[in-house]
Amino acid sequence: MIHSIPAYTKGLYLTLQISFWGILFALIVGFMVALTLYYQIKYIKTISKIYIEISRNTPMLIHLFFLYYGLSQIGLKLEAYQCAIISVAFLGGSYMAESFRSGLQAINKTQIDSGKSLGLGKFSLFYHVILPQSLSISIPYLGANTIFLLKETSVVSAVALVDVMFVTRDFIGTYYKTDEALLMLVLSYLIVLLPISALFVFLEHQYKKRL
Repeated sequence: MIHSIPAYTKGLYLTLQISFWGILFALIVGFMVALTLYYQIKYIKTISKIYIEISRNTPMLIHLFFLYYGLSQIGLKLEAYQCAIISVAFLGGSYMAESFRSGLQAINKTQIDSGKSLGLGKFSLFYHVILPQSLSISIPYLGANTIFLLKETSVVSAVALVDVMFVTRDFIGTYYKTDEALLMLVLSYLIVLLPISALFVFLEHQYKKRL
């Protein structure tokens, strides 16, 4: 197990890289999609709903294989690293969209009417009234989705990316130390996921205090 620490460290670093960029893009996509649904933007809301249904009802492994193997058949070759980030963003965008939308729709109409009565424009109303309150509701769901997506990155080893899952399989196949390798895998995820979980709990409490 001590001998495997450097390999697991490298694998975990790749996992964190893919997770960071994938989740960042997922947050951006999810927020934009949530806005189109909240404001009922014509035509675009239909596209957003189709995207959510496709994304949420198909596994990330299918997205990954489509990007890595499928697109190469039409001459569009992407690196495995790029495919992994896009897959995380594509899957995560739909989950983040639902999280943001649940927060936006939970805002009491009285709050919005009060803002309008004070003469706030659409942007000011959204920025000062709707967004702060909706985020306080969405943060727990965003945190859960972040943890979910980070765990979902375990499938990127299917396209030969040397993440912690790839390292685990390699050590099992080479040394036949299944229990030790799986224990290292569990510890690797716990080292990352426990602080992230605690961070979102802290952010939720801090954000609610400021409202």
